[in-house]
Amino acid sequence: LLCRESDGEILAGPLMYNHACSAAAVEQCRAMVPSPEHAAGAPTSTLAKAWEFILEGSAQPGSRLVHQADWLAGLLMSENGTPPGTDYHNALKLGYDIEALAWPEWLLAEERVAAMLPKSVVSPGATLGSVSAEASERLGLPTTCRVAAGTTDSIAAFLAAGTTEVGEAVTSLGSTMAIKMRSLVKVEDASFGVYSHRLGGEPVQWLVGGASNTGGTVLRKLFGDDAVKRLSSEIDPEVDSGLDYYPLPSRGQRFPICDETLEPRLEPRPESEAQFLHGVLEGMARIEAAGYDKLNELGAGNVRRVVTAGGGAKNPAWSRIRERLIGVPVEASTWTEACCGSALLAMR
Repeated sequence: LLCRESDGEILAGPLMYNHACSAAAVEQCRAMVPSPEHAAGAPTSTLAKAWEFILEGSAQPGSRLVHQADWLAGLLMSENGTPPGTDYHNALKLGYDIEALAWPEWLLAEERVAAMLPKSVVSPGATLGSVSAEASERLGLPTTCRVAAGTTDSIAAFLAAGTTEVGEAVTSLGSTMAIKMRSLVKVEDASFGVYSHRLGGEPVQWLVGGASNTGGTVLRKLFGDDAVKRLSSEIDPEVDSGLDYYPLPSRGQRFPICDETLEPRLEPRPESEAQFLHGVLEGMARIEAAGYDKLNELGAGNVRRVVTAGGGAKNPAWSRIRERLIGVPVEASTWTEACCGSALLAMR
């Protein structure tokens, strides 16, 4: 979102996480970043979205870039919804330096972007303040209720999964597919849609991963939730379908291939709907496996175990297909909803 700082009014957006920005916005973005591998240089990055707002004329004096978590915090804390700032997980793809914990000079040097940056960046889960009197009355919360800084949805899902060891990973199977793995190595390569979030600890651990456009949206578009559940029971996950699909909801992929022109591949389509679903689930599992292979290739290390969050964790046939193709144990998270991770973060 782009909001007016003085009163929180939305001036432009929202632009979704997978919104591929215009060629002109991406060109401006990539001219700024210090290397082609930088996470902020991706076509879907927050920095590219900032340039989208600038080039379309939406950016005004006193306007600020606002992530969804920041916007909600503003509604809870302020009578006029003024956003309080952001967290360093959400700020990553805007160019925030998560090692120095500061806005880098190359970003601040571009005055049009610098003027739009969130006014403060804090650790995810840090206390921002308390709910306002208006929010207290509307939601039935005490005015002492603490408002904590947020995180991204995929990191929240990761935290809900309860992993502890380097090499353990979480795949979030929601409308899209996001993978994150614990590593001691910070890896970034925008040409493959790979980036690292700071997890913390001593030594510092990183969440290395990426987000693919494949996922639940494809399944709902092709089958619907009820049909997926019914047809999955007819699939033998130990047998290969013989189909070579690359399931995407539309043109464009973010990870492990970053190519806004990549077309989905869903032909030939067999007469059997169960066989068709079998092929689609295998295609998604191959994308996931390729994602973990890419992380290892770039230096993050081998995946040792995958925990699944999101709605896809409830499909045992898909889980077994994924286990077979990734080659490591795959299990469901105790808590499959990202909101549980947000709650655990706030409790720290």
